[in-house]
Amino acid sequence: MPKPLWDALDEIASRINERKIAVFLDYDGTLTPIVQRPDLAVISPKMKAAVSTLAGLCPVAVVSGRARRDVEDRVGLTSVIYAGSHGFDIAAPDKHEIRNEIGAAYIPILQDACRRLRERLENTAGVIIEDKIYSVAVHYRQVADRDVGTVETAIDDVLSQQPELRKSFGKKVFELRPNIDWNKGRALDWLLEALGLRRKKIVPLYIGDDVTDEDAFRVIRASGIGILVAEEPHPTHASFHLRDTDEVGRFLEWLCRLLKEGRSSGQA
Repeated sequence: MPKPLWDALDEIASRINERKIAVFLDYDGTLTPIVQRPDLAVISPKMKAAVSTLAGLCPVAVVSGRARRDVEDRVGLTSVIYAGSHGFDIAAPDKHEIRNEIGAAYIPILQDACRRLRERLENTAGVIIEDKIYSVAVHYRQVADRDVGTVETAIDDVLSQQPELRKSFGKKVFELRPNIDWNKGRALDWLLEALGLRRKKIVPLYIGDDVTDEDAFRVIRASGIGILVAEEPHPTHASFHLRDTDEVGRFLEWLCRLLKEGRSSGQA
């Protein structure tokens, strides 16, 4: 089980002060609370300011299940790197010339799957089908319990005709993604390499709340700092635990102060 983060600040500070840090952040459930509809997840001015300040002190990337352009527009910072669709689409709008579109060849197949699902589920109340370019999300948070099986059956039927895709799970969402070995952990690994952060003195820090973030926690478990956001701690590859997005904001502000102190003393 992960440790309460607030009981481990000295441990985290010691690890960071001895090295440099790169921060990777999920969006929904981490920078914004989980909401009924994905379009309602808006980052607060205070959280945006914390991320902006942090990006001026160390490399920062947002690694989200959302489409890259969507999360880029929502965060709205050119100093941050964005990995959308669980890392299938990665770009830096400003200082780093990096680009990765590993899922590009699957876009026509995903579009066809999206069309089929909309036809199958057009009469299912509450379902939201989101074309994220490199994946298709089927949100069922507002679907009646009796109809969730109908939603999953429709997805399975579409997948049976399109073996190039696979089904994954999130918080009240099914996703169709390219059926290749790629996830947030692989994207994080790729970013560390692309940004030249594979040196021993770099500590990767990842904050996320969903099962899709476990791949990233696993990648950095030995060399970095994984922080799970959940109301109650549960088994995870992350080492530390925060309860909610408010605590994430407080931690990012603490991290900014720590890095500023380190810079002023010549440590970072």
